[in-house]
Amino acid sequence: MENVFQAENVFQAPPTHNVFRWENLGDIKEGRGDLGEEMPVLVYRLMQFTMLDVLTREYGTEQANELWRKCGFLAGTEFAKNVLNLDVDLDTFVANLQKALEDLKIGILRMEAFDAETGNLVLTVGQDLDCSGLPMTNETVCFYDEGFISGILETYTGHKYDVREVDCWANGDRVCRFKGTVLS
Repeated sequence: MENVFQAENVFQAPPTHNVFRWENLGDIKEGRGDLGEEMPVLVYRLMQFTMLDVLTREYGTEQANELWRKCGFLAGTEFAKNVLNLDVDLDTFVANLQKALEDLKIGILRMEAFDAETGNLVLTVGQDLDCSGLPMTNETVCFYDEGFISGILETYTGHKYDVREVDCWANGDRVCRFKGTVLS
């Protein structure tokens, strides 16, 4: 009698393109020689909002937003490790982060408040990649950005941060404002 279960096919590792590694982003300059490294924000938002729509339909709004934060956190962590100098003082780090976000056309970062004792902060991102120009919905929508900022802050400081958007283009503001609280 033949064995119905084929052990070699029961547990397979996920394809390598499903597991994020910075090097899997590839050599964009080489691969897009004629088109270049930039693309319209429309294309980015098309990908982002359709993915969020599918997640929301599959898992509900709260779970989709939490998954989106986790995606942002992973991106922020890897961004900090691979793009930013983590061995500098806070003022230099913030200046470098501002420059990187502006150079990459993610947004214009401003630090509004920082409490040196607690590590808590308030920052804004103007001309935000995710939401600037969206129609008014009276909602905050930058869950990915919450995770992205949290990942950057945790990677730099070594402290876990809860980052929440308190003002957003989609709720009538012209900048996205985030409060970051260090978790004990």
